[in-house]
Amino acid sequence: MKVEDFDFHLPEELIAQTPLEDRTSSRLMIVDRKTGEVEHSYFKHIVDELHEGDCLVLNDTRVMPARLMGVKEETGAHIELLLLKQGEGDVWETLAKPAKRVKVGTVISFGEGLLKATCIGELDHGGRLFEFSYDGIFYEILDKLGEMPLPPYIHEKLDDRERYQTVYSKEIGSAAAPTAGLHFTNEILEQIKQKGVEIVFITLHVGLGTFRPVSVDSIENHDMHSEFYSVSESAAETINRTKANGGKVIAVGTTSTRTLETIAQKYDGEIRAEQGWTNIFIYPGFEYKAIDGLITNFHLPKSTLVMLVSALTSREIILNAYNKAVEEKYRFFSFGDAMFIRPIR
Repeated sequence: MKVEDFDFHLPEELIAQTPLEDRTSSRLMIVDRKTGEVEHSYFKHIVDELHEGDCLVLNDTRVMPARLMGVKEETGAHIELLLLKQGEGDVWETLAKPAKRVKVGTVISFGEGLLKATCIGELDHGGRLFEFSYDGIFYEILDKLGEMPLPPYIHEKLDDRERYQTVYSKEIGSAAAPTAGLHFTNEILEQIKQKGVEIVFITLHVGLGTFRPVSVDSIENHDMHSEFYSVSESAAETINRTKANGGKVIAVGTTSTRTLETIAQKYDGEIRAEQGWTNIFIYPGFEYKAIDGLITNFHLPKSTLVMLVSALTSREIILNAYNKAVEEKYRFFSFGDAMFIRPIR
């Protein structure tokens, strides 16, 4: 299967640059998983699509202000670091820009020395391993010095950091937001609960894979980076009970999907409480075992996310839906509109 098979024309003006004032006012395209039939709605009506006995699964990861602007101590050159994944102690996997200026032994200073980082290793694709040194609590310093790591296709400044967090974000550790969750408010979650839908939270910290394009021709040759996930006993129990009782499991976002399918593939459809690292790559031909429906945003052409969504229905159905989204001028990507792949009932 070729990467080109997942391409579509996307006018640049459809890439949403800022979030809407009201999270629930984004548009919602509803796609029937079986027939591919498309309906146009608004996100506030997602409540009507969920049924008593269903289970909604949300990723409660919280985005770190992971973009740091610093200077090389020896030359004063400006260097940007994007924190991706914490290793042992104060060692982090990062993306450095410009990477060619950062060699092993390079020391970068942030906030006039409030935070320092020494390069201890070089990785692929501009990646660098850094060991940080500081006085105090790392995340407090990061909160003071760091910026939100908005994707490169967003050129507008974000006035309110919390608009790049879900209202239920809790577990800090992501380099990007699980953006399908940005449409929810506490009020809409309460309406969903009142309808008799179970809501569970799992965690997957979004890492390097989000920023990395598919650089091979054949998708089978693409390697995904690993991301940390965690599922609690109560979440696993609720999801399994939903399935046993004939309810539908609706994942919010590709991150929740990848977490659940990682576990379900190991245990023949059962969800168990565990934590670990996943590099699961979902594309057409994949047999879903955990989820029945999906709430997601509109993704980049030729991305692993378009492939994942296509695997839940078909490539033809999703590309048809995307072409309709372009015709109808839906807003794309992180701050854009939503799609609901309606489960087969």
